[in-house]
Amino acid sequence: MINTGPSMGGGFGIMFTIVPILIVIVFVIVIVSIVTNGARYFKNARSPRQSVFARVVAKRMEVRNHTSHHSNGNGVHPVNSSRTYYYISLEFDNSERKEYLDVKNLFGLVVEGDEGYAAIQGDWIVAFERETVR
Repeated sequence: MINTGPSMGGGFGIMFTIVPILIVIVFVIVIVSIVTNGARYFKNARSPRQSVFARVVAKRMEVRNHTSHHSNGNGVHPVNSSRTYYYISLEFDNSERKEYLDVKNLFGLVVEGDEGYAAIQGDWIVAFERETVR
């Protein structure tokens, strides 16, 4: 007969308590992250588009890396992926500044100091029409 009672080695009892709790915590964090990102996307997608006169004051990019492990029958191999996010900061006539996520690939088309009309939708910049100097 196998003894699984409290007199068995102390390490296994703690492990069978802590590991499920950690799994639940990780699961909750993943679910909350998915729900939060989805809510942010739908909020921005439903926001009205506004055209405002602004000046480009800064541009930055952020690279996010992700590593996951996949099994293909020959063992477990890490799979790395990355995604680059581009941001454009605008300054408005009232001297207010705000950073927007570039969702329409404008990053390479604008330069710091450009002035013109920016189409803003929530936290996204969706268009920028440069004002030409005559």
